[in-house]
Amino acid sequence: MKRFFRSAFGIAVLGCLVLAGWAVWSAEVFDGPVARQLRTASVYAAPGVAIDRPAAERVIGNRRLVVGFLAPGADLSDACDSLGGAVDGTLAVMLSRDGDDFEKYGCSRLPGSDDENFGKAFVAETMIGNGIDAFADRPVDALKVLVVNYDLLVHSGAIPDGGRTVSPSLPRYLVAAAAVVAVVLGSLALYLAARRTARTALARQERRDAEADARTELSAAAAVLAQEIIDLDKRYAREKSASKFGRGYRSLVSDYALLLPDLGRETPELRARVEKLLTRARKLGAQVP
Repeated sequence: MKRFFRSAFGIAVLGCLVLAGWAVWSAEVFDGPVARQLRTASVYAAPGVAIDRPAAERVIGNRRLVVGFLAPGADLSDACDSLGGAVDGTLAVMLSRDGDDFEKYGCSRLPGSDDENFGKAFVAETMIGNGIDAFADRPVDALKVLVVNYDLLVHSGAIPDGGRTVSPSLPRYLVAAAAVVAVVLGSLALYLAARRTARTALARQERRDAEADARTELSAAAAVLAQEIIDLDKRYAREKSASKFGRGYRSLVSDYALLLPDLGRETPELRARVEKLLTRARKLGAQVP
């Protein structure tokens, strides 16, 4: 295991695991339903809350304002705490129906709201919900009042001017880039491996074909040599064994007998021996009786 994590592949795997963990932790995997919705939208409506969300989104526009319409009796403070970093840079307002009024809770996620801009954040959280109780049964109109209050707070300097920017987190970019790189590198590795395998298979097949051709040629030469010896044997029966031909024939047969056990394999040396014996056999056959 230690050797694995010390290798280049192990380090790459460990880096991918860390990157994936970072992406999971900083993305919306562990967000609650309110934070998950408001991370990329400006309006959240709990199940059972009737509201025209597209119209509500158009009312808020690109302001740094997010609004959650929660079920009656919901804990608005807990809902604000659950937002985490999903609505950073905005003023969040949690609302729920309480009879003919709204329960309101503002939570500022604007820059410096916990430090030098604490007073401005407190003013914004307190004043953002003024006048919306008259529209408890018309949530889109209540949003229009919230937007008017928001714009007044911008003009007073309690809220910084500018629109909200929603962009994927850095880990998501890194994971996407890593996925693209992994696909490209994986495809390239597979392509190179396939080419190498194909070249190896082709070379092996060519080697097999060459060996088969060499064995065929050796077998053919050995067959010709055997036929020459058979032809010489008929003549040897008529010649005196002590003659020059007889001595040459016996030497040829003896060398051929030593060659037979090696004919199952093909080597340049073995082929040279066969060719040499074949030359000797032909020279013997050419001698005049």
